[in-house]
Amino acid sequence: QDEREIATLERTKVAEPRLYDVVLHNDDYTTQEFVVYVLMKFFQHDSEAAHGIMMHVHTKGAGIAGVYPRDIAETKAAQVVRHARENEMPLRCSVQRQSC
Repeated sequence: QDEREIATLERTKVAEPRLYDVVLHNDDYTTQEFVVYVLMKFFQHDSEAAHGIMMHVHTKGAGIAGVYPRDIAETKAAQVVRHARENEMPLRCSVQRQSC
């Protein structure tokens, strides 16, 4: 007689983390070149994508630089603001939860 145990594997469903937009806001003083630089340095956009996002921010007043889980989004926003202040730029950066 060959008795075999059948192991039942339970899969635990892990909820995907909520995502947050990191938003850059237009102002009258931060240079377009600086915004492109920030988009490339902190959000890993290539030059063409960074320029497109910068133009969206410039013409629409705000634009999404990237989408991340909350901790990462807040860290990136803080890094951008700190870097902007170090370079005497008033660039504003905010984090907002994506609507589902």
